[in-house]
Amino acid sequence: MLFGFGLKSSILLIFFFHGIVFSFLLFKKGIQNDIKSSKWLSLFTFLCTLYITPFMLGYANWYSESPYREILFFIPFQQLFLIGPVLYFYSQSLLNASFKISKKDYIHLVPAIVYMGYSLIVFITDVFIVDEPYFYADGRDKDFDLWYQIAGLVSMVFYLVLSLRFYLNYKKIAFETVSFADSILFKWLQRFFIAFLVILLLRLLYFIINPEWGQFGRKFWYYLCFSALYYYIALSGYSNTVKAMIPINPSIDEEVPEISIQNTKKKRIEITIPDTETWKQRLLDLMLVEKLYENPSLTVSDIASQLETNTKFISSLVNSVFQMNFNDFINYYRVEAVKEQLKNDAQKTKTLLGIALECGFNSKATFNRAFKKHTSLSPKEFLATLA
Repeated sequence: MLFGFGLKSSILLIFFFHGIVFSFLLFKKGIQNDIKSSKWLSLFTFLCTLYITPFMLGYANWYSESPYREILFFIPFQQLFLIGPVLYFYSQSLLNASFKISKKDYIHLVPAIVYMGYSLIVFITDVFIVDEPYFYADGRDKDFDLWYQIAGLVSMVFYLVLSLRFYLNYKKIAFETVSFADSILFKWLQRFFIAFLVILLLRLLYFIINPEWGQFGRKFWYYLCFSALYYYIALSGYSNTVKAMIPINPSIDEEVPEISIQNTKKKRIEITIPDTETWKQRLLDLMLVEKLYENPSLTVSDIASQLETNTKFISSLVNSVFQMNFNDFINYYRVEAVKEQLKNDAQKTKTLLGIALECGFNSKATFNRAFKKHTSLSPKEFLATLA
């Protein structure tokens, strides 16, 4: 029997075809450029493509004819226990330059492996052991059993939460270690999470409206929405493929000044740094005399190298003495440098963006956000106060 090209099957076929293509392109890019995140996104896209496959084939009448029906029933297209972990590993490989899947990470794959084993048992039993179908006596695809659909939804929600937590931790580390945090926040990844969240909410909504997931005719709009959203995820991921820039667990030099941590009466933790004023002045000299802030790629490691100490100590020094994270600390001096130039009428011979770039900012958007944050005024509003 040939593929039945109806309206529904044809639409899903388009998404199926593009899903396969993007899976291949992402994997190819990951291999060529040694980008782990591309490989994980390739697998995520492929799993989403498999997810819509039974309904695409169902609308094409393959599930209503033999021998297609008997063959397709034994293929576990919907890997609901695998989509969540792959999303989580993708998030880690994208954000963490030191990410490598370890033995303990394989525990996340156990449910998917168990389900694959269950599918294999169903296949062997119904095809080779019993004379008549035992597991498929009801004529229903096991991928659409109620328990599996609910457990799969819970699994994907759980791993979305884990991914979001990892992303928030990444943001915190970025602001503590680099002076260009705004440019490596992977804001498109936030849209990725939103798209995946919408998928889960739609799935929950359609599940409540009609829990009979095996009824092909009633699920088209859900699978159409799912296809559009995962296509957006694949397209965005492919166009924004980059390597992770910072390690989540950076190594720390052991030869560092002693830092003592004490509990206060208010149950807050304070860090006591020996010779605070000396270290503070040395750090200020790098800003005011050496003007290290003019380096748009400045990191906490660069500062630590200049002061012959380690990154953890510098972060603690900035946090406790200046009450700022490293990113805001460096941007403060960049903003002050811009203000000084504006007061000296530098805008008459240079553009505002040109001044910002000279002072260490790497983009107009980052400059505007930092200036507003530290002065409560936009650059143009500040210029107006000088008139």
